[in-house]
Amino acid sequence: MEKIKIITDSTLDLPAELIREKDIEVLPLLINFGEESYLDGIEITTKEMIDKIDATGVLPTTAQVTPNRFEKSFKKYLDEGYKIVALTLSSDMSGTYQSACIAKDMLESDDIIVIDSRNVTSGLGLLVLKACELRDKGLGIKEIEEGILKAIPKVKCSLNFESLENLVRGGRLSKTAGTIGSVLGLRLILEIKDGKMSVKDKVRGSKKALKKLVSDFESTDVDFDSPIVLLELLNEDVYQGLKIYFQEKNINYIDAKVGCTVGIHSGIKPCGIFFFEK
Repeated sequence: MEKIKIITDSTLDLPAELIREKDIEVLPLLINFGEESYLDGIEITTKEMIDKIDATGVLPTTAQVTPNRFEKSFKKYLDEGYKIVALTLSSDMSGTYQSACIAKDMLESDDIIVIDSRNVTSGLGLLVLKACELRDKGLGIKEIEEGILKAIPKVKCSLNFESLENLVRGGRLSKTAGTIGSVLGLRLILEIKDGKMSVKDKVRGSKKALKKLVSDFESTDVDFDSPIVLLELLNEDVYQGLKIYFQEKNINYIDAKVGCTVGIHSGIKPCGIFFFEK
């Protein structure tokens, strides 16, 4: 059986203990506060980032994983006798995928597979877990690639953004729309579509947001044999409602928190569900 290393980036938003258990190598993106840069999840946590934003009033930017960092990681594992499957966040959201492809070309190795997940946050996380499952079944890197490419269109999510502030500050939503949305108490319901975050609905208040997330989940032919992720950051109302729903339905799920990179754009109160459809 081949020795295979699964490598990804820090936008996968899965619990650290699960990442260790599955032996996943995570390369962090950079979080930039002006001239100060921090490795996502290593040199700065989400809480520390939020505190720094509050203290400075500065919304940080992010920077992709560089080709050199991918090359260094790839070479390390190739030298140890591994073959590599690298999955990155969507190429429409970051240059990280292109960096991984450049690193593969630098090493001129057929033992590296690079996959554009067309996803981000726990959608990427689900695909990484799928790659680990296929690896543990003894499949080779080409077979894992085939399995992941088939799984990508089946990743579904419904994600509630309670705060519009960071979307406005990051230039992804106009100030006028953000002000109106905040005054009306609007919550954006987003999905990942064609490799990008897309608004699929707007609701007013956390109760309607919870109802919409549950409705989206129940209207999909969910693959309950695959992991389901409940993702949140400081959104107790919707989060607790989803927890109660899953418990009442006896649905197992992975409890995950939003990381720094995703949190910069989502604001402080995102909450949602990621899953595979059959």
